[in-house]
Formats: sequence, C-alpha cells, structure tokens
Amino acid sequence: MGVVLNIENGKREPASIKDLIDLTAADMGRVNELILSKAGSDVEMIPEVANHLISSGGKRLRPMLTLAAAQMFGYVGEGHVKLATSVEFMHTATLLHDDVVDESGMRRGKKTARMIWGNQASVLVGDFLLGQAFRMMVDVGSLEALDILSSAASIIAEGEVMQLAAAKNLETTEDEHFAVIKAKTAALFSAAAEVGPVIAQATRNDRAALRSYGMNLGLAFQLIDDALDYGGTSKDLGKNVGDDFREGKVTLPVILAYRRGSKAERTFWKRAIEDNVTDDAGLEKATGLMTRHGAIADTIGRARHFGEIARDALAPLEATPQKSALIDVIDFCISRVN
Repeated sequence: MGVVLNIENGKREPASIKDLIDLTAADMGRVNELILSKAGSDVEMIPEVANHLISSGGKRLRPMLTLAAAQMFGYVGEGHVKLATSVEFMHTATLLHDDVVDESGMRRGKKTARMIWGNQASVLVGDFLLGQAFRMMVDVGSLEALDILSSAASIIAEGEVMQLAAAKNLETTEDEHFAVIKAKTAALFSAAAEVGPVIAQATRNDRAALRSYGMNLGLAFQLIDDALDYGGTSKDLGKNVGDDFREGKVTLPVILAYRRGSKAERTFWKRAIEDNVTDDAGLEKATGLMTRHGAIADTIGRARHFGEIARDALAPLEATPQKSALIDVIDFCISRVN
C-alpha cells in the first residue's frame, strides 16, 4: 500500500543536520537540563505527561535553530538557552493540544499522552508548559523576543482554529491551506529563527533574513509531512502513515487530487473525507489517485519552492559555519521523501 517517494535523479550524499547538532551540542546540553528542570512540578502528573513526550526522541530542530541563529551573530550570554527552551515547550504544548483535537493515538512511535492520561490532562499539561515558556521569555528580559514568541503562540492558536473550521471541507483552496500551515507550523519556525539575532542585537536586515528563512523552512517542512502521510513510513512521520486520511484532514495532496479528479473520483473523496469512510482500501485508492494526478509529486515540488526561498533568504548573509548548517536543514527537511 502507498507509493515509494524517491524524486532524486542520480545518487547524492544523504542530507544531514549533523553540523547543526555539533555546533549547538554544548548549548543543547544546557537546554535539555533546563527542559527537565522547568517540566518539573509538585503535581505528580505534570512531569509524567510532559516527560512522556519530551523524552520520546524528537530531533529538537526548532530550539537548535534558535541557538545556531544566536551563535551566528556572536551572541554571548544565557538568553538563547532560555529562549530555545521556551520554543521547545511551545512546540511540545502544541503537540499535546494537537493530539487531543485530532484524536491521535500515536506520536513519535509511542502512544499519545491523551491515550494514557486522557484529553483533560494533555490539554492542561500543555497549558502548564506554555506558562513555563512565557516565564522563561520574561527572564531573558528582551521585550522584542517576548513579542515575537508571544505573537507566534497567538498565531499558532489561530491556525488550529482555522484548521478546525475548514475540517473535512474539500472546497478548501490551496491558498487557504497555505494560510493554515503558515500559522500552525511555519510561525514557530520563523519565531525560533528570528529571536536568535534579536537578542544578539543583529541588524534589522539580518533579523528579517532569519525570519523569512524560518517561515519558508516551516512551510517546506509541513508540505513534506503532508506528502509523507501518503507515501512515507511511520519512522519518517513519527506517527502512523495514513493518519491524515483516517482523520479526514484536507491536506495539499488531497486538495490537488480532488480538484484534478473526475466526477466519480470527487465522489470517492467526499465519501472518504466528509463521510469518514477511511479504511485501508480507501487509503490505497486515495494514494493511487494522488499518484495518477501528480498530487504527491506537486506537493513535494511546492515544498522545494519554499525551500529555495529559505535558501535565498540566507544568501546575503556572511558565510559562517552556522549559516552552512542552517542551509543543510533545508536539504534535510526535503530529503525525508527520498
């Protein structure tokens, strides 16, 4: 079932974020210590639920972006560690909330927190982590960094509501879908990349470059996730392949296949998405229709486009090891479909 996504011609070295990991290793050690400290509470269930997800093997890409971007402009201090931890807590909180909204059963190869402790605990612990994130932002003492991250938190919530309002709506346009993922996913990537140069007191142009880089990287990242749901593996996604289909999510491959399909095919999509007829046979047919109409390949093409915008955003900046590592992240995100 599904298709094998391999869109490269010829052989290339596999994309890697090893340089980013190496450059940020010492700072990430401090971030990880702060995560464990700030996820603690006298209320026993809070660290249990938080650590279930925090310790489940995510790459922690977003906080590494914050650290590398701060290093890139010569930042010296502790603020970038606190902001990176805040970014990770914001991300973790949104995952806890997302799993409740989406009724998801698996996250990063494990049962979701909601499956173990229930929806109420997941939502409330997510709220606790958001509170801790804002406390750390205040500790840093940068009103501008606080403004950027708090605005991102608001935008992410708006994106969640936008997605909920558009749920199962097959008339969703490509532009409307981009608006949702720009808010839900890309806003945090953008904020994570921008706060580094902000506390390093970089120029307005440098900050704008990192903001644009993060936004377009986030769009590319989410579009690759959209594609992988119909042709990837659970290891690539950190959840079950086909979950978007089973949950009736209208992602870009669905939008493109629906719009390009025949009347009979659109009837299939309506039955699957709107009436929730989403068994394995339906998933196999959905993937076949997407392949026939180039919907998965074009979703990957859109992701590559945003990846190139992210690359161009960094182009004018001075060559540094951090800049090179941030460019590698673009290739790594796209290469997940190989």
